[in-house]
Amino acid sequence: MPPLPVTPQAITPDSPYPALSSLMTQSWLDLAFLHWAADPADVAPLLPAGTVPDTLNGVTYVGLVAFRMHRVGWFRLPGVPYLGTFPETNVRLYSVDSQGRRGVVFRSLDASRLIPVAMARTMFRLPYVWSRMDVRQDADTLTYTSRRRWPGPRGAHSRIVLRIGDRVENPDALEHFLTARWGMHNTFFGHRTYLANTHPRWPLHRARLLECDENLVTAAGLAAPEGEPVSVLYSPGVPVRFGLPARPGGIPTP
Repeated sequence: MPPLPVTPQAITPDSPYPALSSLMTQSWLDLAFLHWAADPADVAPLLPAGTVPDTLNGVTYVGLVAFRMHRVGWFRLPGVPYLGTFPETNVRLYSVDSQGRRGVVFRSLDASRLIPVAMARTMFRLPYVWSRMDVRQDADTLTYTSRRRWPGPRGAHSRIVLRIGDRVENPDALEHFLTARWGMHNTFFGHRTYLANTHPRWPLHRARLLECDENLVTAAGLAAPEGEPVSVLYSPGVPVRFGLPARPGGIPTP
């Protein structure tokens, strides 16, 4: 893994880009963050050119994040209530580029609206897939289900059940590393892009994982997770704003 020519930016609970213009707005609601440790050497070949795995104490992570996307909107227009609102589950990795910008790289993004999926795949080259999905809450227990429809692999699925725990008043270094991500790295028609975002500090809760039956991680080209996640978190969500990318970007997501 080649060394970076610059020091990565600091990991901060607040966005370093508070004055972003409004290219896009949306809210991320009822998020489940599941993470497993990974060897940076295993992750590096899956990242866009010009980025390397971001690490904390020599370790990087694979994230499985399930949530509700709510009212995606462009510029200052109101968010779209139907096409812009849907469950989503993504498999993500952690990256840093030659300018020191930390971000995420998405290996897959399952979503339940076909038109946004088709647009994201065709126009922005993001690995969105159309899936049958549901998010249900019963008191302090949430259930996230997903089963892939198109383009496949058909039958790739996830079922996550967690119970919300106590509020995290002072997130530790790992919790900040996994959630305070202020941009997305992607490749768009052969060019690396970085799309920055800003939102309020995450309201985080620790959570107890009651069930996790999934093969989305292996469908995304990664080794099957071993053992229990090293981190399980829940957040009720945040409103998000995205600025203009240096190059054309994609539909951002947590």
